[in-house]
Amino acid sequence: MSVHVFGRVLGAAALIAVGLLGDTASAVALSDAAGRYAVSNNGSSIRFAIGKIGGGGLSGAFGQFKGTIRIDGGDIARSKVDITIFPESVGTGQGRIDAFLKSDAVFDVANSREITFRSTSVRRTGDNSAVITGQLTARGHTNTEKFTAELQGLKGGQIRFRVSGQVFRSRYQMDVGTPIYSNIVAFDMEFSGRRG
Repeated sequence: MSVHVFGRVLGAAALIAVGLLGDTASAVALSDAAGRYAVSNNGSSIRFAIGKIGGGGLSGAFGQFKGTIRIDGGDIARSKVDITIFPESVGTGQGRIDAFLKSDAVFDVANSREITFRSTSVRRTGDNSAVITGQLTARGHTNTEKFTAELQGLKGGQIRFRVSGQVFRSRYQMDVGTPIYSNIVAFDMEFSGRRG
């Protein structure tokens, strides 16, 4: 299993994530959300899942991360997303699996304390959606990943996005357990941030 998925998801996340209370996605356009937002752990989440032959699989989340989202109202393509994930915070609800994920077999948290995503391009796909492409770095390996993002709400200077994507674990030397466990990590992320 791996944070690489994070890469893909982050990429997508890079562009955005979750819905805001009382707002509907159709009522808010990316161009209305111009500004710089700091991602808050409160109201945000980075979840991942890895399939397994015969069913089941593994799922979990990262409890600690930070980031900024800058939306250019004049040209969405010039928007930027920066996300940092702390793999030490990975959690699956099973202590033995968490310890394995933190070991040098997967995230190697003793030597690789951060996973980062830095957007390189944003391509608008609708009034409130975009594809975010960027560089995902984990365990010293950097690859280009893509994520899809959807603006879910904007109210009182607070924004919410939903981001999703898939990352190949093998690209980050985290493909232990394949082919029994899928090489693909699916990310489902929600980001909440305040303009400022």
